[in-house]
Amino acid sequence: MILTKRQPVSAGEMITEEFMAPQEITQVQLAAAMGVSRKTVNELCTGKRAITVDTALMLAKVFGNTAHFWLNLQQRNDLWEALHSPKRMDRINRARPIGKQ
Repeated sequence: MILTKRQPVSAGEMITEEFMAPQEITQVQLAAAMGVSRKTVNELCTGKRAITVDTALMLAKVFGNTAHFWLNLQQRNDLWEALHSPKRMDRINRARPIGKQ
């Protein structure tokens, strides 16, 4: 996986800009199609909620793509966030291979 200094497109931005906007789908319509609350869709779109396996499967069914697409998008963002957070990197850098002291 190639990680850049620029943050990858968020799942919420992808949902909103690449799927909802071109099809003129509202959050209410997406929520109904997914079988979830409008609040859940709003939290996905605003980045307050991460894509879970269940969510990825629902989005794939609704938009006709794959769960892997959504999970990979989430994973790229999760990795970028971890690698660009000094506090998290400090904790990660303290990890050592087992048996090599």
